Amino acid sequence: MGEYSEAFVAFDVAKKKHAVAIAEGGRTGEVRFVGEVENSPAAIERTIKKLGKKYDRLHVCFEAGPTGYGLCRQVRDLGHDCMVVAPALIPKRSGERIKTNRRDAVTLARLHRAGELTGVWVPDVVHEAVRDLVRARETAGDDLRRKRQQLLSFLLRHGRIYEGGGHWTLAHRRWLARPSFEHMAQQIVFQEKIDAIEDAAQRLRRLDEQLRTIVPTWSMARVVEAYQAMRGASFLVAVIFAAEIGDVRRFDTPPQLMAFLGLVPGERSTGDTVRRSSLTLAGNRRARRALVEAAWTYRYPARVSEALRLRLEGLPKAVRDIAWKAQIRLCTRYRRLYAAGKKPPVVVAAIAREMAAFLWAIGREVAPS
Repeated sequence: MGEYSEAFVAFDVAKKKHAVAIAEGGRTGEVRFVGEVENSPAAIERTIKKLGKKYDRLHVCFEAGPTGYGLCRQVRDLGHDCMVVAPALIPKRSGERIKTNRRDAVTLARLHRAGELTGVWVPDVVHEAVRDLVRARETAGDDLRRKRQQLLSFLLRHGRIYEGGGHWTLAHRRWLARPSFEHMAQQIVFQEKIDAIEDAAQRLRRLDEQLRTIVPTWSMARVVEAYQAMRGASFLVAVIFAAEIGDVRRFDTPPQLMAFLGLVPGERSTGDTVRRSSLTLAGNRRARRALVEAAWTYRYPARVSEALRLRLEGLPKAVRDIAWKAQIRLCTRYRRLYAAGKKPPVVVAAIAREMAAFLWAIGREVAPS
């Protein structure tokens, strides 16, 4: 057994090889570079077991990145602590101009020993799979919007402007079947864009169907149903919020959830001077965008529509009470802020902020044990 009973191990992860550094416990503990290890489960296991024979306890960390959470789960299965570090919150020295894998690993180990690192939440395998499906659906939606915009831009460039109302309605689709172009090349481009839009729309429909099939079998299915008690929280909004946030009980207070979503103002205050800026827009942008889209529905008077009534059926009374209280408060607040001269985007951001607090309360009410 070595002199120190614990050690702090840092991996600077990469596609093929990880750089490994270790900081022994105590203020005077040695900090050294161990070497590089191949990015494979067998090689990582050998490294962890080798270090585990020398120290009673290992505290492992690595930066969140494209390599995912497999390393974290493997280390935890081996019986050691593991933290996935938020890259944006790693302290950095402004004067450093040299960056290498070795230096990054050593710095990460030193900061981990000092307690200066902030970890991110690590989902389990099933939760990560559902989140991948939700993000794939979002990507498909973005792809469809881009393809539609490309077609409209192409038509505008050639003077074909639809004046019959909104785009992508049944009437608009009938109108799209009529345009013809003088040159064959332009007609080919037009038809290819139409076909690409149809393919993207079918892909989006397939992913929507898969979500509705898989979510009821998910451990968070009851939470997704409860979130839909909130006005504006459709099935898709509820699934996105549950997949991206996970268990809201990891946030002790609603302001912590608001800060995670970037729905709190930035601040640079000193002494008696208080300077607040716009919203930080930090944290999870997907969940934040879903809340902002849902917040627009509170510009109308409070009421329980038929669609909302169907979503409320079978939910606990406590959840229904929270949702109705939220609707009354948020609708009133929207009107008050708008009457005070606030711009609609500012009003919606304020509503989304408070909506997060009510979703936090609902999530804690029905969170799985």
